Amino acid sequence: MLASMSVCVSMLASGSRGNCAVVASASAKILVDAGISCRETFKRMKSLGEDPHTLSAILITHEHSDHIYGLATLAKKLHIPVFMTGATHQAWARAMRNEKGARPQLEKFELFESGHRFQVGDIEVRPFTIPHDAADPVGFTFRAEGIKVGIATDLGYLPVSVRDHLRGCDVLVMESNHDLEMLRGGPYPWSVKQRVMSRVGHLSNLALADFLTRDYDNSATFVVLAHLSEQNNHPEIARREAEKALSTRGGLFHNRVLLASQTEALEPIRL
Repeated sequence: MLASMSVCVSMLASGSRGNCAVVASASAKILVDAGISCRETFKRMKSLGEDPHTLSAILITHEHSDHIYGLATLAKKLHIPVFMTGATHQAWARAMRNEKGARPQLEKFELFESGHRFQVGDIEVRPFTIPHDAADPVGFTFRAEGIKVGIATDLGYLPVSVRDHLRGCDVLVMESNHDLEMLRGGPYPWSVKQRVMSRVGHLSNLALADFLTRDYDNSATFVVLAHLSEQNNHPEIARREAEKALSTRGGLFHNRVLLASQTEALEPIRL
């Protein structure tokens, strides 16, 4: 099936209860984060006609539970390399210690550093640092067959370095986590609200719209809104704000705005 396409991006799950995506080329298939259970990851891949056992590697952005929940089981079942930064691996291992204090072992652990590119098959991966309250959080860009995919979620703001990495993407997966008024008036404790709104928290609809209006280079065929809060956002509010911002750049008809879901896989994007 993969031989008939160039690059494919599949958002299996996105939100505060679990994040997982697949970036595939003609000869490699990468799982980006493992925030839902192994069983659910397999189920959602199969619902898209994908065989989980054809995955080439797992890449982890950071150690928060909604990004690593299913990692240990997936790595054990699939016997494929797991790529993390050293600090993220240490934080994950500490969090996953068993009742005797023993840390989990990954059969095929691969270390990478932010800012240093590496290859998974024919896919070039470039990790870059993002501002989030984790040990060593990263976003990724992927290049294969002339196509560039960018994934940047779980970040409190968009520094110049991140904006530079996201230029020239054909598919751009961006956080649109919360509506500010819904968050302020919502059920979260004030301390959690402050954390979400901080510079190491999560991007609001407004912050993303500002990026799309001022700094986005209008290159992507698809813009995917990701990591939407179920408590503090609504998909149509997020979509409206993003499309309004894109319309100011003349990009509304060029950019197709898609919404990644927490509860079901998004129809694959094929380029």
